Amino acid sequence: MSQSTRPSSSTSHNDNNWRTGLRAPPRDERPQTEDVKNIKGLEFEDMFLRRELLMGIFEAGFETPSPIQEEAIPIALTKRDVLARAKNGTGKTAAFVVPSLQQVDVKRNKIQALILVPTRELALQTSQVCKTLGKHMGVQVMVTTGGTTLKDDIMRLSETVHVLVGTPGRILDLAGKNVADLSECPVFVMDEADKLLSPEFSPVMEQLLAYLPKDRQVMLFSATFPLIVKDFKDKHMNSPYEINLMDELTLRGVTQYYAYVEERQKVHCLNTLFSKSHRNRVFHDFRNGVCRNLVCSDLLTRGIDIQAVNVVINFDFPKNSETYLHRIGRSGRFGHLGLAINLVTYEDRFNLYKIEQELGTEIQPIPQQIDRGLYVAPSSVDEPVQKATQQQQAQAQAHVQAQAQAQRQQAAAAQVQAQAQAQGRPPQQIMYQSNGQGIRPNGAPQAVPAQQRAYAGAPRGQVPVAQR
Repeated sequence: MSQSTRPSSSTSHNDNNWRTGLRAPPRDERPQTEDVKNIKGLEFEDMFLRRELLMGIFEAGFETPSPIQEEAIPIALTKRDVLARAKNGTGKTAAFVVPSLQQVDVKRNKIQALILVPTRELALQTSQVCKTLGKHMGVQVMVTTGGTTLKDDIMRLSETVHVLVGTPGRILDLAGKNVADLSECPVFVMDEADKLLSPEFSPVMEQLLAYLPKDRQVMLFSATFPLIVKDFKDKHMNSPYEINLMDELTLRGVTQYYAYVEERQKVHCLNTLFSKSHRNRVFHDFRNGVCRNLVCSDLLTRGIDIQAVNVVINFDFPKNSETYLHRIGRSGRFGHLGLAINLVTYEDRFNLYKIEQELGTEIQPIPQQIDRGLYVAPSSVDEPVQKATQQQQAQAQAHVQAQAQAQRQQAAAAQVQAQAQAQGRPPQQIMYQSNGQGIRPNGAPQAVPAQQRAYAGAPRGQVPVAQR
């Protein structure tokens, strides 16, 4: 199996043996909504990608491109600017990671792709996707965020880095200190672009762009695009190819309920100040299934992709539709089913109505019983029933076996008694008393072995009886 870093098309090779040794994860059999299955039929092999990149794609479990990947990857490979809008959880990360990796030349010791994200957790997740898809290419990926030691980042940048993933403030700091050389970085990506272009990050973005070459390729991805994105497009992008796979702000496959509560009825929550390492560990444990429930702020509403999450509870109801959309978008990933439950107070009633109007959706009152089929795969719904049925069958089988064994024992005892009566002697019986001595029915003591006498008066599972 060749692992050359030279770009090569899969169609330029007649053999397909390279796919036989790949270890793909188990196929996800959960049902999906139509918006992620509505594809044109384009395959990853048709995109003229490097074989090493294709190997990483298939080993990551990708089978066919999602709609956003099908639209964005071929255009991005032509090095044209891209402005893409698609629903949460439809594969936007791979839509910009794949073309970014395709353009990396691992023989050049330069940063060749810069990927900006708004939060630490999203940076860690995106860098892991880059490493997973590019593991056969020999590409070097680095992640850097605020709140970590700057010295470690400086030492890491002294080594080879091809793809740099991080938050704007930290990367601007490294570029300003001439530690991160972005002068030859041809690919510039902004994930969750609406957040990165908000007043909080906008000044940093303006300064950061000055360190990049003028002929850079710019790609913007998000589920929502406010007017500020248009201003950035007009100022910093060159005739971008616009992709809009969301005619309206909506989340198919996610059932939404609300429950009216009073503020004093809510559990009193304390905001614990976690250390950075603790925060990373908690997120890592939740992703790996060590803990099944996670209480978090809006930090995790941006781009975080954990396929097993199927229920989101809004403890405090959002004030605008975009925040609501990103929050409940943590469930129902990649077209799978999800459930959103909103705790609403009297003061939230106007925001509830406004979000329903803006999203064109209906948030229904929570019922007494919630159908698990709304947010759990059919196989998981049927699993408890199947287990109960199997247990009942096992119990019935054990009962039949016990009855058969009892009948065999009764038959054997009857046979022994019949033989004793035929020989003219009564059958011998043993009765036990607390001193450990066996006695015959006529009162004559029966000898008990020494090993048994050592434990006399203290049978297993019983309280020892005092010896007289």
